[in-house]
Amino acid sequence: MRRSPADGWYVPVAVGADAAGMALPAAVALSVIGTAHPVHQAMAVTLIWLLVGLAARRYAPSAWDEGAPAGPVVRDWLVLLGVLAVLRTVSGLGDPAATELAALCPSLAVTVLCRKAIHRRILTVRRRAEGLRRVLVLGEAGAVDAVVGQLAERTDHGYVVVGACVLGDGDVLSGVPVPARLPGDSPTAPDEDAAPVADAAELLGADLVFVTAGRHMCGDRLRRLSWALHDRGRRLMVLPGIVEVARRRVRIASAAGLTLLDVSPPTRRGLPTLLKAATDRSGSLVLLVVLAPLFAVLALAVRLTSPGPVIYRQTRVGRNGAPFPMWKFRTMVVDADRMKGDLAAANEHDGHMFKLRRDPRVTSAGRFLRRYSLDELPQLANVLLGHMSLVGPRPPLPEEVARYDRVEMRRLSVKPGLTGLWQVSGRSDLSWHETVSLDLRYVDNWSWGWDMAVMARTVRAVLDGRGAY
Repeated sequence: MRRSPADGWYVPVAVGADAAGMALPAAVALSVIGTAHPVHQAMAVTLIWLLVGLAARRYAPSAWDEGAPAGPVVRDWLVLLGVLAVLRTVSGLGDPAATELAALCPSLAVTVLCRKAIHRRILTVRRRAEGLRRVLVLGEAGAVDAVVGQLAERTDHGYVVVGACVLGDGDVLSGVPVPARLPGDSPTAPDEDAAPVADAAELLGADLVFVTAGRHMCGDRLRRLSWALHDRGRRLMVLPGIVEVARRRVRIASAAGLTLLDVSPPTRRGLPTLLKAATDRSGSLVLLVVLAPLFAVLALAVRLTSPGPVIYRQTRVGRNGAPFPMWKFRTMVVDADRMKGDLAAANEHDGHMFKLRRDPRVTSAGRFLRRYSLDELPQLANVLLGHMSLVGPRPPLPEEVARYDRVEMRRLSVKPGLTGLWQVSGRSDLSWHETVSLDLRYVDNWSWGWDMAVMARTVRAVLDGRGAY
């Protein structure tokens, strides 16, 4: 089998970054606190750190498909501390001093930053359609089209479909080559499936085979296919059919020879929600106090550039469909709501939202406020009062919600946010389908760490101003 580009430079660079990120800061910190043989100790700690990473499969190419979250690295770091404590106790050196443990903290920060830098580089390479693993999809025609479409929507993964082997009848509409077709009925011998699939993978230079779930792919057929493909040196991955489920929510279990995917429910209660609520209230309070001078300047700009109130109050729909008053700095003329009906035919958005790039109702100061999302700052008061969260889906209007279907209504399962995936991914430049997909991905998979990452990305998105109008 061809060597994947991910095994070419991602893995060596990641190992080197982890080694340097642990060894150099640890050696300096241990020297500063006066530990004996700091270089030797730093080298030993680095070796253990790399072994912990190998045991946690942190260097597997598939690990990069989930991004570079800090949580797994922190867990590995805690494992490292435990291993060091056990080794010191067994060797008779006693428990490590608090200063020695604290000396490893800079290494944790450096490692997280290095891994995020590597991941950004990986994304850049993937956007150029480089460093991708070539995939042959095996399944029914509709399932093949669904997989091709799902992978084509995004560039943050490491796969490209180069062909398909179709089970049963049906036309593949996605345009990928179909070098082989397999019968719908399960064959009596493994080679009846494996030989055409292996030949197709060889012809197209595929690195691995994706097998989709379907009525023609029973468990026994999949088992025999895996035997034959593995014997021929081909990797096989099974797509169970679930989409937009974060890896941390999936656990593999087994019972009576059956392989089970245990998908945990979205987080709706417990410590993570308490932490989110505490972050919302404390963060909004701090920001309201710190930004008070900016509020005064923006209010003066709104007042001087157009007649009318400084703050615009609008009813929005919150969690579980509860309406609430949302506040913004006014960016339009006073009678903007009455003019909306006259502009409906000019709507540039393909969904339930109303958006115009050059909306004639927007004031001169309003264009500046909207470009840098400064008009949204009064919503910090909504966050403080519990109407909204710092991170969440965009708060919709009641008339938008009235046109929601059952899937879109799921956006209201959590509090709307001051910022969110929509705001950091293109805002009004996104289609309605993309907007809903991003919001549902957040609703089902949010975590406190993800919230922190979105808030960090918000700063760059606001300065860029793309999609804000």
